[in-house]
Amino acid sequence: MADDDFEPLEPTLKNITEATSLRWVFVGGKGGVGKTTSSCSLAVQLSKVRETVLIISTDPAHNISDAFNQKFTKVPTKVNGFDNLFAMEVDPNIGFAELPEEYFTGVGESDAWRNSKGIIQELLGAFPGIDEAMSYAEVMKLVKKMDFSVVVFDTAPTGHTLRLLSFPAVVEKGLGKLLKLKNQMGPMISNMARMFGGDAGFNPDLLSGRLEEMLPVIQQVNAQFRDPAATTFVCVCIAEFLSLYETERLIQELTKVGIDTHNIIVNQLLFQKPGEKPCSMCAARCRIQEKYLDQIADLYEDFHVVKLPLLEKEVRGVEAVKSFSENLIVPYTPK
Repeated sequence: MADDDFEPLEPTLKNITEATSLRWVFVGGKGGVGKTTSSCSLAVQLSKVRETVLIISTDPAHNISDAFNQKFTKVPTKVNGFDNLFAMEVDPNIGFAELPEEYFTGVGESDAWRNSKGIIQELLGAFPGIDEAMSYAEVMKLVKKMDFSVVVFDTAPTGHTLRLLSFPAVVEKGLGKLLKLKNQMGPMISNMARMFGGDAGFNPDLLSGRLEEMLPVIQQVNAQFRDPAATTFVCVCIAEFLSLYETERLIQELTKVGIDTHNIIVNQLLFQKPGEKPCSMCAARCRIQEKYLDQIADLYEDFHVVKLPLLEKEVRGVEAVKSFSENLIVPYTPK
C-alpha cells in the first residue's frame, strides 16, 4: 500500500469509549501538561457508556478534587452530578499502616487482622519497596471487590507511573517470598509474640490467609495490565520539545513492559479563530506548535492523536469538565 493511501486514524478517543472490554485506562505524561483535566474528561465520557466508572488519582498532588470542585478521599466517593462516576485519591507512597480502616473491614474478618497491622508493618519493613506495593495491593483489592466496569488512573508524572505499573509484578514476587518465610518462621513468630506478651491477637495463619487471598487478585491485575483488550495507556503532552521527548520515552518504556498505548492527547494548543489576526507572540507560538505537531504526525502515524485547545479560563467544576470532555469525542474547531 502506498504511503499516500495511508488514512490517518480518527483524532478522537472514541476507540476507548467504544471498547467495552477495557477495564483499566491510564492517563499519564510530564508534569503540568493537563493530565488531570484529560483523565477527568475521559472518565466523564466513559460514564455515558459504561455502568460504573472509577477515577483514581495516584498523583500525590491530587488535582481531581480541584477539577471537580469536590473533596475526595482514599475511599471511592460518588462525584456530584453523576450516578455512576466515583473518584478516589491514593498516595502511592503511603505505607501499609496508613491505609484507612475501610481496607481492613469486611465480612467475616476479625479484629485480629487489624490488630496485627503493626507487626505486619515490621515484617514488611524487611523487604524494600514491598510496603508501598502491599498498600497498592490492598487498594487494588478494594477496587476489584467493588467491581467497577472501568477504572481510569490519573497518574503522577512519568517516573512514578512506570513504577506504579510494575507494582503488580513486585507484589506477586514479594507475596511469594513472604508466604515462604511465613511457612518457615510462622510458629517461631507466634511463640515469640506470646513470650513477650506481645499482640495476643496476632496470628500468622491469618496473615498468610490474607496474603494468599491477595495473590490471585494481583496475578489477575498483572495479567490484565498486559492485555491490550483490558488495559490501555493514554499519553498526554504539549507541543514542545521536552514534552515530546518525555512522551517518546514513556511510549518506549510502556512497550518494554508490554502495556498497550495507541492514543496521544496534545493539550494546550493555540487555535486561530477564522478571520482573526494573531498578535506576534501568538503567531510565533503557532509556528512552534505547528513544527511539533508535524513531528507527532510523523512519529505516531499509528496513534489516535487528539488535539485539545488552550482555553481562556481553567477547566474547573463538573459543568466545565463535561463541556471540555466533548473535545475528546468531537475534534475541537475554533468558533
